[in-house]
Amino acid sequence: MQTIPAIDLLNGQAVRLHKGSYEEVTVYDKSPVNQAKKFKEAGFDHIHVVDLNGAKEGRFVNLPHIKEIISELGISVQTGGGIRTFEDVEMLLEAGLSKVICSYMAIKNEKDWLKALDLYPQNMILGMDLKDGKIAYSGWLETAEESIESFLSRMIDNGLQEVLCTDISKDGTLSGPNFDLYQDLHHNFTDIRLIASGGVSSMEDLNKLNDANIEAVVIGKAYYEGRISLEEMAAFNK
Repeated sequence: MQTIPAIDLLNGQAVRLHKGSYEEVTVYDKSPVNQAKKFKEAGFDHIHVVDLNGAKEGRFVNLPHIKEIISELGISVQTGGGIRTFEDVEMLLEAGLSKVICSYMAIKNEKDWLKALDLYPQNMILGMDLKDGKIAYSGWLETAEESIESFLSRMIDNGLQEVLCTDISKDGTLSGPNFDLYQDLHHNFTDIRLIASGGVSSMEDLNKLNDANIEAVVIGKAYYEGRISLEEMAAFNK
């Protein structure tokens, strides 16, 4: 199981939200490059970065900080937040991002999303953020009407290879992942690579996800709050 350390960017700082609320923000590092450097020194060559400003405002805001991470550290970055059009995807890939995570675009601009999926299948990740059993988007402020099963099946038929799934009710809570959700998705959609996100609080959680054969997991608050060390996280990648 691949472990992927996370940096959430808000106003150029590394932060975490509690259950997706922009009113409950904790700043962990004022320098995202400094934070990313710690990840690289611990042996990580791929990280997860979210532009929280972009997710809310509908335009990619924190790209200069992400480009700085890539140019200074030479690590691979997957990113999401504020991606609305095919042109946004091209811009990010040209800027050096390895993978682009789309939530809003996949729901509200399906034509452009499917075009990106067709041209860059190995670079596209569906950001499937779940809120009350529905797919959420636009900074987790809105939800789609189509069912998870119907939407995922259609996307797989169109070449989807990778899904980042976050249970918003778990995100930033350190209450443990939604194991039933991830096991059901892994069992029902065997053609996709599943990245779990949200709620990881301990090594026990990581071991349980690993035992369930989940392909990858994003880890944020558990690291920032000292529940899991970088060394413990990195051990899964060897």
